[in-house]
Amino acid sequence: MSRKPADPSLDPRARQLLRTLIGHYIRSGEPVGSQTLARHSGLDISPATVRNILADLEDVGLLSAPHHSAGRVPTAQGYRLFVDSLLQVRPLPDTDVARLRGELPVGTGTQALLGSASELLSAMTHFVGVVSVPRREQFAFRRIEFVPLDGPRVLAILVFADNEVQNRMVQTRRPFDAGELERVANYLNAHFAGRTIADIRGTLLRELRSAQDEMQVLLTQSVELAEQALAPGGDDMVLAGQTRLMGVQELADLDRLRELFDAFARKREILQLLERTVQAPGVRIFIGEETGLAPLEGMSLVTAPYASGAGQVLGVLGVIGPSRMAYDRVIPVVQAAADALGAALQPET
Repeated sequence: MSRKPADPSLDPRARQLLRTLIGHYIRSGEPVGSQTLARHSGLDISPATVRNILADLEDVGLLSAPHHSAGRVPTAQGYRLFVDSLLQVRPLPDTDVARLRGELPVGTGTQALLGSASELLSAMTHFVGVVSVPRREQFAFRRIEFVPLDGPRVLAILVFADNEVQNRMVQTRRPFDAGELERVANYLNAHFAGRTIADIRGTLLRELRSAQDEMQVLLTQSVELAEQALAPGGDDMVLAGQTRLMGVQELADLDRLRELFDAFARKREILQLLERTVQAPGVRIFIGEETGLAPLEGMSLVTAPYASGAGQVLGVLGVIGPSRMAYDRVIPVVQAAADALGAALQPET
């Protein structure tokens, strides 16, 4: 979510204790007690004073105390305050930036790049890497070929400017012979190469309305084939590293884990969540119930949009993991991966 101002009700000692507690809990996964905080907070205060401050932080909903422990753990609200105003994020080391750029090279097919990006996000954070697939209509069309199949079915082979090749099945009103398909392909390639799918379909329909005689026949055939062959594809996303969550302490309950994996399999809800961040610049963080998805309770999603060299946003990538994640590490990885993927994708528009 967008950053918020620091909570004015917290004095510097409370803020330092909260920062220290959350940092310690992220590393250890164990509730943090007053003795530990008194030793490691860098404040010259007694454990009794620490306990009083922790009680105040619990009263305002930033901490909770598990019933079996004298220590405290952060709530989702505590993580939010930590991320928004207490966290210190450093740039990703040059070696990691070089790794991202080296494994996401310019000129690779889009689908391969998306798969590599999700795998890298997972490998570098040890959580789930997720990348939304760009809409095909955002990329320029380079070439099309048609292959006649049995009856009124045609295979359309499309090549896009980002080196991606797609095969699409077209159901026509009547069978087309090879000569007709070749004429339509030649016409589309000669007049529309380098233009986007939305532009092509709109132009074809306008030209059909003003065409006459033999040209009208060709355009009618072109429209029939292009309407299906160049139809916008369904949105999707690429996931990697789901099995890494099986070792996460917070997901030890099998029913909880199964619910989360079902959400990954459906994809739709998570994809809709990613779409909410498309137009938001920079890194956004959803913690627990902020996602609006029950399976992601106790989880966090860190996202960033990736864009072409011209600044056109193509999609969103991110990391899904427990709210007890090292945000200072995950945030720069997500941002650097978005920059590297955007640099590797250079669609012509």
